[in-house]
Amino acid sequence: MPTRKIAEVVKGQSIVTADRTLSVLEASQRMAAAHVGAIMVLEQDQLIGLFTERDALVRVLAAGLDPSSTPLAEVMTSNLQTIEADRPLGHAMHLMFEGGFRHVPVVDNGRAVGMVSARDALGMEMVAFEEELEKRASIAEIL
Repeated sequence: MPTRKIAEVVKGQSIVTADRTLSVLEASQRMAAAHVGAIMVLEQDQLIGLFTERDALVRVLAAGLDPSSTPLAEVMTSNLQTIEADRPLGHAMHLMFEGGFRHVPVVDNGRAVGMVSARDALGMEMVAFEEELEKRASIAEIL
C-alpha cells in the first residue's frame, strides 16, 4: 500500500479548472492541452464538480449530446469524494477502488489544491518512463 503523503504527490501540480458553464468541448481541449484526464469545476474558488475523460465518453458522446453546446454543469460529477493532503496515498487508492473511479480531488477546506489519480500509485518510476517516451518522441520529430 503506497505510504507517501498526498501532499508529496500533488506538490507543484498545476490545477486544471473550469467554470460550470464551460462547454464540454472547451473543457476537453483544456484537459488535452494539460495532458490530464480530469478537470475540476469551481464556483467562487470552491470545488463543486469533476469532469473526466470517461464522462466525456459516456455522459456526452455515447449519450448523443453536442460537446460544443453542453455545459459541464449538465454532465459533471457533483457528489464528489475528496481527500485532504495530509492523508496517505494509499487512502486515496482505497477510495478509488471502492468507488470505481480514477481521480480524487485534494482539498483544503473545500478549496482544490490538487488531484490524485490511479496513476500516482505507480510512483516515480512511471514518471521517469513517461519522460523518456516524450524525449524519444521529440527526437523522432527532429529526425
